[in-house]
Amino acid sequence: MSERQDFGADQTDRPARRDALLTVADVLAEPVLQAGSPEVIVGGRALDAEVRWAHVSDSAAVARLLDGGELLLSTGAGWPSDAGELRSFAQALHRAGIAGIVVELGSGHARVPDPVIDVCVEVELALIALHAEIKFVTVTEAVHRALIAAQTDALRERQRLHELFTALSLQGAPADVVVSETAKALGAPVVLENLAHEVIALEALRMPVAEALRDLGDADRVPVQARGVRWGTLLALPGPAHPAGRLTVLEQGATALAFGCLADGGDAEWSVLAQSGIIDDLLGARFASPDDIAARLAAGGFAVADRQCHGIVARGARSASELAYRARQAGCAVVAARVGDDDVALLSLPASDMLTDELVVRIAGGERAVFVGPPADGVLDLLSSLRAARDLAASDRSDAGARVRRVDDRPLERLVASLRDDHRLHAHSERMLAPLVAYDRERRGDLLDVLGALVAHPGNRSAAASASHLSRSVFYQRITLIGDLLDADLDDGETLAALHLALLARRSTAGN
Repeated sequence: MSERQDFGADQTDRPARRDALLTVADVLAEPVLQAGSPEVIVGGRALDAEVRWAHVSDSAAVARLLDGGELLLSTGAGWPSDAGELRSFAQALHRAGIAGIVVELGSGHARVPDPVIDVCVEVELALIALHAEIKFVTVTEAVHRALIAAQTDALRERQRLHELFTALSLQGAPADVVVSETAKALGAPVVLENLAHEVIALEALRMPVAEALRDLGDADRVPVQARGVRWGTLLALPGPAHPAGRLTVLEQGATALAFGCLADGGDAEWSVLAQSGIIDDLLGARFASPDDIAARLAAGGFAVADRQCHGIVARGARSASELAYRARQAGCAVVAARVGDDDVALLSLPASDMLTDELVVRIAGGERAVFVGPPADGVLDLLSSLRAARDLAASDRSDAGARVRRVDDRPLERLVASLRDDHRLHAHSERMLAPLVAYDRERRGDLLDVLGALVAHPGNRSAAASASHLSRSVFYQRITLIGDLLDADLDDGETLAALHLALLARRSTAGN
């Protein structure tokens, strides 16, 4: 989704610049100023004010000579003595936009006058008193040196950033890579949103994802736009200062993203990127806590709480984006992605609705086999539902057309899904199947597939032979070999159940 706008010459849609090459705090840390035994009378946020220059004057009319951003150095010798005039003097300095006041105590004043302190407190103007005499010229030299060094660093960093983001644009880097590089350059979490405020890509660095998405109110933000079309917003959470300026870094990232949209003909790939990222991270368990995935799902309009949620797998060469479109048309929230040869999706319905077979077929579209996981009450349940659907799909490779299979109808497979992380289940699988695994590996055999067909068609070996695509005679030879290798009676129901459990556990491990 994009938005076409008419941008006037004076319309930048950019936030006020917060970056500063040099602040009052930086100057205060300089050894030449520390030699004056400085006392910070008004500090805090006032020390973050940008210093553009240093100006030395004792004149009571100095305000009219200032352009803003100056750090005023004074002994106060020429300041007025009347309290009202002192207040007016300090207010005039504030209106001139100075960064702060440094007063050397001694010949002019034994202490900073109260009216000046009162005004500086009211307007949050940095005020520093020096208790030892220093040469103001050394302070101005230090400020000017620091400014020149900062400007040089900024130019160097801007050139490096330009080369980095130009290379990303020319390489056609996807949006998540651009977002990741922007976050690394800033040393702070970065989020890309579309115009609907859905999170397309996120690089949280070491911050929990849920916390990063919760703190966007304090973020710097720039639009991703070009040629009068806006596609979204790039946001950066508060972080360390950057030599080139934090907003400069963010703007370079936004420009690279805009070039990508222009090259691709829009932001259609953004939605695919966002949804595939969630599916990949969910299946790979690449999240620090369920809250992180829940926050990402919620940022895309996918609710889990008080909803009926399922993981599904639709087999066949279609488009996950088409599945997502049909799901939304049917009133479902959806996250869908292509995983291997299948469409994998998360569905969220109102708690009062039912995910009927008819609805599943309509969402999947066409003659497709669809595998539905059990209902989920939370993120971890949703992960289990999706994994169970994939396990069921992996165990069913028949070529029948449109049909819906549910994990709820396969109690053994649901049991395996619930015990997926239990090491005892996997130990059981390895212990029972080890001779077959070794045989297939050494001889490129198909004994595991034959056993799978057997347990899928208990009591009907003709159907099992057909499912394994072997003649009945060859199939029976394989069954005899499996029984000999395992030293097991394959006509015994308990033995077949144990082998079925072992196969399902093995598939669940291989599928994830």
